[in-house]
Amino acid sequence: MTAPAPTPDAAAERSRGLASGIAAYVIWGFFPLLFPLLKPAGAFEILAHRIIWSLVAVALALVLLRHPWGWLRSALTRERLPRIVAAAFLVGLNWLVFIWAVNSNHVVEASLGYFINPLLNIVLGVLIFGERMSRAGLAGTLLATAGVAVIAWENWAGLWVSLTLALTFGLYGAVKKKASAPPLGGLFLESAILLPFALAYWGWLVVTGASQFGADARTSGLLILAGVLTALPLWLFAIAAPRLPFGVVGILQYLGPTIQFALGLTVFGQHVSASYWAGLVLVWVGSVVYLRSVFARTRGGRATAA
Repeated sequence: MTAPAPTPDAAAERSRGLASGIAAYVIWGFFPLLFPLLKPAGAFEILAHRIIWSLVAVALALVLLRHPWGWLRSALTRERLPRIVAAAFLVGLNWLVFIWAVNSNHVVEASLGYFINPLLNIVLGVLIFGERMSRAGLAGTLLATAGVAVIAWENWAGLWVSLTLALTFGLYGAVKKKASAPPLGGLFLESAILLPFALAYWGWLVVTGASQFGADARTSGLLILAGVLTALPLWLFAIAAPRLPFGVVGILQYLGPTIQFALGLTVFGQHVSASYWAGLVLVWVGSVVYLRSVFARTRGGRATAA
């Protein structure tokens, strides 16, 4: 049987989800263009302001959207709070390494981390949640692993960036799944946990006269924008995820690193060696194998529903 045609309301919701998902990943993809504009602010100062202003942006969003706060009591339990704290420090480390990578001209290496991440999630699902790995998932993971090994053969110096970004973001997602906090609420708590450290570092910069915030309106505005742009794509993704098939979300998650990779080659002028290209091809092939399995499951689910 063929699936029934979607109602106008369902089609509108899916269109809204698709537009929101594309917007979220495009913002994430073009994020590397922002950080060089913040120099001479260093990675730790940028991270501090990203934490501070993302907390402000998320708090305003929660108030304006009249988001219910009942989740807060369940999140602050003895069982879930340690997971939220772990998520906060994992995402903080991820942000720090990404900022450093961009401002140190390692954008291609950063993009590789996010190409690897979906395949790493398969492994984490098996190890942490006891999920079964499909043949396609295993094949994609092995191909990506082979690609990383080829890259490491001659390009070990920058590979730690890719692996750190993939591992911290993968573990961040796993911990958040265990914590069961809503997307905006979770980011609010994570930013709140990191806030004392961010304020302490900012205060130290102010006392020592090294703070770039307040030096001029442009830099201050861009530091605030970095925080807002941290919260905005997550909110857009929260709109997209429940409205789109899993297979479509699987495709969209490669949009960000693809844009980052293109920026690394063009805007940032990075040189990619022949061995790096060979490794990237293996990672991309592994990703395609993974995505095909995602679409197969999606079509199978639709056929069953029909």
